[in-house]
Amino acid sequence: MDSRNDAEDSVDRHLARWRGKAPYDERVEAVVTRMQFLVKHLHQTKERALAQVGMQDFEFETLHRLVAGSGSATPSELAAELMLSPAGMTGRLDTLEKSGLIRRLRSTDDRRRVDVELTDKGHELWLAAMRIRGEVETGMVSVLDPAEQAVLDGLLKRLLVNVESHR
Repeated sequence: MDSRNDAEDSVDRHLARWRGKAPYDERVEAVVTRMQFLVKHLHQTKERALAQVGMQDFEFETLHRLVAGSGSATPSELAAELMLSPAGMTGRLDTLEKSGLIRRLRSTDDRRRVDVELTDKGHELWLAAMRIRGEVETGMVSVLDPAEQAVLDGLLKRLLVNVESHR
């Protein structure tokens, strides 16, 4: 067994505090709590990484959706993907446009349609944030060798497929 698994973590202490006090399967609690703590840690480190390039999470997510698509989208398409109200999306786009990260353009096919697209500045900032976020993610997973990463990926996928199939 790997000696790194013998080290106590915050979940071991959590389990010890709750042992005998609540009805739960300790192994399930350990797995779920470790996943929750890792997600929380990942979220916090990604926020710090974005702060290094002067971005907030909502800015990154909007730019990310634009890049993932064709580079442009309508405000209503973005609102649907980001699960925001139209008013919330408008406020977000106003902020990004004032920062020079996106621009709104009237469609040449339909003057009622507005397309949102990244500016060069927005794309460069998104790339910088992606590099830092990638470093954070790699740093988190690199404690595992490639074979262990493949096993973990497979196990997490099984869990996710199961959850998604029961929605």
